[in-house]
Amino acid sequence: HSTSLCPYTAVNFTLLCSQTHCLLSLPLQTCCECCLLGRAAQERGLSCDLTLAVWYQCGLVSRACCVDRSPNSDGKPAPGENKQTWKTSEIRAYDECTTVDIHRSAGCSQSCFNGSCACLEGYKLKADVKTCEDINECLLGSHHCRGGERCINTLGSYRCQRVISCGTGYELTDNNKCEDIDECETGTHNCGAELECQNTAGSFRCRPRVQCGVGFIQDALGSCIDINECLSVTGPCPSGHMCFNTVGSYTCQRHSVTCGRGYHLNADGSRCVDIDECAGPDNSCDGHGCINLVGSYRCECRAGFIFNSISRSCEDINECRNYPGRLCAHKCENILGSYKCSCTMGFKLAADGRNCDDLNECESSPCSQECANVYGSYQCYCRRGYQLSDADGITCEDIDECALPTGGHICSYRCHNTPGSFLCTCPATGYTLAPNGRSCQDIDECVTSTHSCSESESCFNIQGGYKCLNFDCPANYRRSGDTPRVDRADFIRCVKSCQPNDISCMLNPILSFSHTAISLPTFREFNKPEEIVFLRSPTPSHLPHMDSPEIVYDILEGNVQNSFDIIKRLDHGMIVGVVRQVKPLVGPVSSVLKLAMNYVTNGVVSHRNIINVHIYVSEFWF
Repeated sequence: HSTSLCPYTAVNFTLLCSQTHCLLSLPLQTCCECCLLGRAAQERGLSCDLTLAVWYQCGLVSRACCVDRSPNSDGKPAPGENKQTWKTSEIRAYDECTTVDIHRSAGCSQSCFNGSCACLEGYKLKADVKTCEDINECLLGSHHCRGGERCINTLGSYRCQRVISCGTGYELTDNNKCEDIDECETGTHNCGAELECQNTAGSFRCRPRVQCGVGFIQDALGSCIDINECLSVTGPCPSGHMCFNTVGSYTCQRHSVTCGRGYHLNADGSRCVDIDECAGPDNSCDGHGCINLVGSYRCECRAGFIFNSISRSCEDINECRNYPGRLCAHKCENILGSYKCSCTMGFKLAADGRNCDDLNECESSPCSQECANVYGSYQCYCRRGYQLSDADGITCEDIDECALPTGGHICSYRCHNTPGSFLCTCPATGYTLAPNGRSCQDIDECVTSTHSCSESESCFNIQGGYKCLNFDCPANYRRSGDTPRVDRADFIRCVKSCQPNDISCMLNPILSFSHTAISLPTFREFNKPEEIVFLRSPTPSHLPHMDSPEIVYDILEGNVQNSFDIIKRLDHGMIVGVVRQVKPLVGPVSSVLKLAMNYVTNGVVSHRNIINVHIYVSEFWF
């Protein structure tokens, strides 16, 4: 490369411009113009960073030609400026860049020196030795920020920023320092029109423009106010004189004659004379007797009052507090100059005005029915069938006996409440009300002959009605002679009676047929089995051709809802079959319970008796 001079300056650009042309492929003329921009910025003390005004390659040349006026020993740009310059060793290496290097520098992100990629100040090569990246001076600690400043990294450089604010009355300048704000100059003070602003470090003061005369002092607003000289600790007046403040000054006057309590100055003010406190209609004793004394007075108090020597007045005597329980029988109330007795509720004041007599409240008929006077009160009570109201304790209310918890048991059938009482009724037919007025008694239609049975039928009374029965013995059976009564309608027993040579009759194991009738109520409270029929068997000696057989009872027919069972029991050497109702039945229900009394010998039924129990369950429980 030949040596040439830039046509616009006497500076030799052989080293710089020719090598820059080699580096950036810029024409020599363009290189010189960009260099001149950097030199002009240096001479005027401007920043060397012109990247915002020129293109990138021209900016590199202008920064290379611009040298900072305050050089740093380490070649580092001053804080706050982004100086992107090559180091001296790197500039001197430009002449080593060859044509081959120009082609190699095509892969370098910033510059090529001596056949290798290089970076500007504030940058460093990455691992690929081609790309340049920013150096974080704040992270590496290579910055020059002072105490109280924070380092902020920028591209290719860094800047220092103050951390702590300046505080009230100060402001931060461009050189990162705190300077006092002159409030007086900026007009940000609040001094009044009569005050003058005087700046101080970090603040200001308001001073009065006008000076006050003798006897006056300026307040906070600059106004002159009077000084009360009489309020000073020592006092401006001599002994024996009294101080009187005036506007801007004061006056002293000699003390006058001072009279004691109960005295006042005479007309000419030369001496003290007694005050007659009792003179005039409104004397000091407030309506009580008044006796004037020299320099004082004394009150003659009325009854019920006492003289207080301290307040020199008549005060009311509280008799109720001084004599508790001795003046009044019940309550004592103090009144001005006396007291008053009163009685508690249920008593009235006696003629003596102190004792209390019982008040007969029943004389005013406070109760709706009956009243009983008691000492100090009264008691209302009600007649039978009524009860006192819980609301007022004086009104009698009817007791609904039918609604009581036991109301269902008061009457056998229906309960009707009436004022002060109740009324029981029975079903329309079959019953009549008992003499006690509560129970319902069954009407025996068979006895009263109010039935409708025919002559061939027998009347059987049941609860609430009757049944017409007609029991006959079947063939080969006849009515037994041990039937209790011929006219009894609720029981018949038929025994076997075979004709001679009637083999089938003789082989029939049924020895007898029986019919009986029973009337049952609808049990209201059914909590255990009810025994209704007892079947007694004859002793074994009465049975011919039997050798101690076992008797087994069984229900053959008519067990409605399995409401019945039969158990065996030994009673006085006799075997008894007990028929029980084990479940409740709600009437009306009628059923024929067919029972069998089996005589078993060696596991074989040898003979049996059939008992037909005609059961009639009433719809009522009584």
